[in-house]
Amino acid sequence: MPLDGNSPIAVLIDGDNAQPSLLEHILEEIAKYGVVTTRRIYGDWTTSQMSGWKDYLHSYAFQPMQQFRYTTGKNATDSALIIDAMDILYGKAVGGFCIVSSDSDYTRLATRIREQGLFVMGIGRSTTPEAFVKSCEVFVYTENLSPQDNYENRVTLPVSDWTQTVSRAIEMSEQENGLALLAAVGSYLRQLDSSFDARSYGHRQLSLLVKSRADLFETQEPRNGAIRVRTK
Repeated sequence: MPLDGNSPIAVLIDGDNAQPSLLEHILEEIAKYGVVTTRRIYGDWTTSQMSGWKDYLHSYAFQPMQQFRYTTGKNATDSALIIDAMDILYGKAVGGFCIVSSDSDYTRLATRIREQGLFVMGIGRSTTPEAFVKSCEVFVYTENLSPQDNYENRVTLPVSDWTQTVSRAIEMSEQENGLALLAAVGSYLRQLDSSFDARSYGHRQLSLLVKSRADLFETQEPRNGAIRVRTK
């Protein structure tokens, strides 16, 4: 379920599968969808693996959630995060969740939250299993969260992939004369592909991405109106 930008969001970070250095960018991305009210980072804080997170706890007001590893090879962090997420879900204090991890073990959790009618956002590496990516309403690759003027680490995908997907989204949202509001196209793109992101193709915004292929798409930008687009 889409959020209005003011809805409370619970941010649950799997400390074993996320990068501390990206925390600021992660929060900036989440702020596009709602207000972060619950902030938790899960892991075994007695291990050196979690040391990188400690400097960020107070700066960003995150609560460290301790979970000991009782058995080698078993990821207790996953279980702790999932149990807490279900408690938060049934507490009905948030309108959505952001799960920060590249682990497919959260696939069923994301699906369950959406079944309750709540928004689910995922943030993880481009290697995140497709099952988890598709189970989220929005999924953002961490490679796209580096500074806007640095595209060296961005996800690179075939051009044909985005042009075909955008064409389908335009068809689904077109109004008269084949024109579609770009905002509506963006909404349909997320329905077609939860991980669709203009930054994956070297552009900061969807409008710039579409304009880069003037041979395929026509854009109309009234002085005091919303941008419209159609296929040629």
